[in-house]
Amino acid sequence: MSPNSVLPGSVRSAAEVNEQIRALWLRAGGSLSAQERAEYELLVVEWAEAIRGEIIEAA
Repeated sequence: MSPNSVLPGSVRSAAEVNEQIRALWLRAGGSLSAQERAEYELLVVEWAEAIRGEIIEAA
């Protein structure tokens, strides 16, 4: 997945995004390249947004 494929306002759950983050780390062998780091940062932002959305829904 390229960093450009992560869209703002994604409808993926936090669990789905977390799984993608874990897969990225596994593929990278624990050391991220500059491109992987950019992808990771976008995924973390998406994950945080998904968590906030899930908390708001729960409330």
